[in-house]
Amino acid sequence: MGPARVSEAARPAFYALAPGGWRDYVTLLHPPYTAWHLSYVVIGAALAPQWRPGILGLALAAFFLGMGIGAHALDELHGRPLQTRIGPTMLVVLASVSLLAAAAIGIGTALETNLWLLAFVGAGAFIAVAYNLELFGGRFHGTLWFALAWGALPVLATFFAAAGAIRAEAALAAAFAALVSWVQRVLSTPVRMVRRHVRNVSGRIELTDGTELPVTRDSLSHFPETALRLLSAAMVALAVALVLLRVT
Repeated sequence: MGPARVSEAARPAFYALAPGGWRDYVTLLHPPYTAWHLSYVVIGAALAPQWRPGILGLALAAFFLGMGIGAHALDELHGRPLQTRIGPTMLVVLASVSLLAAAAIGIGTALETNLWLLAFVGAGAFIAVAYNLELFGGRFHGTLWFALAWGALPVLATFFAAAGAIRAEAALAAAFAALVSWVQRVLSTPVRMVRRHVRNVSGRIELTDGTELPVTRDSLSHFPETALRLLSAAMVALAVALVLLRVT
């Protein structure tokens, strides 16, 4: 039996596959967003004075495990925003194993480079849990913390691992990543509301020339989602360009 057919508009995210089986695990990764934020890891490595592909590889692995799998598994455990059929026990296992593996990579890298890197490891592990489980009354579950944790942190942690210090260019790149992540949150918040919480949409827009445009679920989400798709592709393209710049 094939996957259940679910209309694109009814899915909880534009990248969500039909529920069930392996498709749930792909959806759980939030593929375009994970690729987007892993691009910040590449930016941090590419800006470092010395090109260290080994550090880049370790950082990509750590953030993919910690953010791409661990944080997203906790998010799905807390409220089922993606409506997957992955059991709670499996989500706990995925989150625990991936976060521990990410922390182990960070600790091992710190022992080989600079022990101050442990501060980034601790901050990343804390925010992955506190943000996605909305601990402390949801105090860490907000746009600012999203921008800092999913934007600035990957840039700064990777740059520090490669360079052993934080320099002006790293701080500015972290600000860039935080601001772009803030834009992502601004665009995605109303789209998530429409896809996951709105039962019905009705109404019309009347233009000055008398033309009337219907207000639909698609009209509310189309342009923000198009912007999110383009921004994700743009960040990946920038990351690839920076890698090519450093290796050639």
